[in-house]
Amino acid sequence: MKYHRILLKLSGEALMGNQSHGIDPKRIDKYAKEIKKVFDKGIEIAIVIGGGNIFRGVSGSSKGMDRVQADYMGMLATVINGLALQGALENNNVPTRLQTAIKIEAIAEPFIKRKATRHLEKGRVVIFGSGTGNPYFTTDSAAVLRAVEINADVILKGTRVDGIYNDDPEKNIEATKFDNLSFDEVLNKGIKIMDTTAFTLSQENKLPIIVFDINTSNNLYKVVKGEKIGTRVNS
Repeated sequence: MKYHRILLKLSGEALMGNQSHGIDPKRIDKYAKEIKKVFDKGIEIAIVIGGGNIFRGVSGSSKGMDRVQADYMGMLATVINGLALQGALENNNVPTRLQTAIKIEAIAEPFIKRKATRHLEKGRVVIFGSGTGNPYFTTDSAAVLRAVEINADVILKGTRVDGIYNDDPEKNIEATKFDNLSFDEVLNKGIKIMDTTAFTLSQENKLPIIVFDINTSNNLYKVVKGEKIGTRVNS
């Protein structure tokens, strides 16, 4: 396998399936099975999930809510998603630990870098909830931060499209897909992969990002194996 330790970033919206909100049990079970295929090969896996299927802080603040309060609500939404994914993984016989940046000790461990690394070394999937624990930071930023902290080999961003395009492929059928991009090319072309804070942190730490379609069976396994799936961004 090409990678030994990965950080998988999933959006909260990915858990909705065909629903308008919430969590689709069938979809989350499908993701758990895809993760298990990689886990069974001995790959160390950490996961960060967004919370947009339940509540998005930016959206709440745009409607008059206090931004800080709204962001904390969004963080709690990611914990709910983390618990759901934890349950789905353990139903598929994958041992897990859920760690959160905000202390919720009745349901999850507080995030401790050394402990997270040790869990990975012992063959447990580690799910990181509540983002960075700070308002004004997205779960993309949390994903890159955690990936850097645990020395992940790569960030795998699972989306509903099969890579990065020069335009929205869901709206423009003539959009062109990129197989490889440098960090500088992404910036020069104005392509939006992650928020600026997350992308800059990834660039500074020379941490490659692969954007791929998580909904296609075996894609996650193929990416970890080193096949040319999705779009790779690196130095």
